[in-house]
Amino acid sequence: MQFIGEIISIGVAFSWTITAMASEVATKRMGVFVSNVWRMLLAFLCSAFFMYFFTGTWFPVYADGGTWLWLLFSGVVGYFFGDWCLFNSYIWIGSRYGQLFMTIAPMAAAFAAWFTLGQQLSWQSLVAMMVTLLGIAITVLGRGEGKKVKLNLPWQGVLFGLGAGLGQGIGLVLSKIGLDRYTAGVPHELLPQLENYLPFSANMIRCIAGFICFFIWLLVRGEYSQLKKSHREHKGMGMLLLAVLFGPFLGVGFSLMAVQHTAAGIASTLMATTPIIILLPSWYFFHQKLTLKVVAGAVISVLGVSLFFLL
Repeated sequence: MQFIGEIISIGVAFSWTITAMASEVATKRMGVFVSNVWRMLLAFLCSAFFMYFFTGTWFPVYADGGTWLWLLFSGVVGYFFGDWCLFNSYIWIGSRYGQLFMTIAPMAAAFAAWFTLGQQLSWQSLVAMMVTLLGIAITVLGRGEGKKVKLNLPWQGVLFGLGAGLGQGIGLVLSKIGLDRYTAGVPHELLPQLENYLPFSANMIRCIAGFICFFIWLLVRGEYSQLKKSHREHKGMGMLLLAVLFGPFLGVGFSLMAVQHTAAGIASTLMATTPIIILLPSWYFFHQKLTLKVVAGAVISVLGVSLFFLL
């Protein structure tokens, strides 16, 4: 089928839109740490059943100690720090603005790859960074008294949004290091059969790290009683299950499938349109004001992301 990769990529952008909005509802009803403990556990179980169904094994059989170390580290940075910031941003500024700040992730990934993998930062990447930041600035900054620039959003939400983008980007590079090592450890004769499923298996390790970190932090904060009572929060749990299915499970899976059928740059650009797609649903369901400035900022930010892959 022609353009199947492009169609899947757009579907992934819609999938992540559903995830963001469902996560916002769940987080506001259940709290950041309770939501993420359940989220990591459910994502791990979904990935484990998926791996068993398609490969016959529950766990990453060929992952050595180094692979586990890199992927666990990726889970701490991406899932624990990144998603802690992201879910807090949903509380402070909502999923619409939270997803806007996620356009920083390619910038963070570019710097992390430059630092850890020795990849070069081209002038095109620097232009893309400037365009992305411009789009975010248009959205979150306004004119205050005396022609001074002021934030239109709570500063706490802005900081959490920035942290979410940084965690996502750096966690992605750490995942690549771990996944490359994982792939190298699979016997050559089995690699063609398992190669497409290795990212799901690697994600299980990342989920383990995220679950352990969130659970320990939940205990430190004395919120274990909230976790025990959380199963009674039917709407919150329903939204959380929806977020898991369309995010760490289906979203990740189909994003990997998309790059199999089209160029990675095209797929990444189409999947990065979530900040634009989410505008109308957030206006309809959450009654968030939709202005020309907000739309322009989202479009420019996504344009900046596209420049990372298309220039």
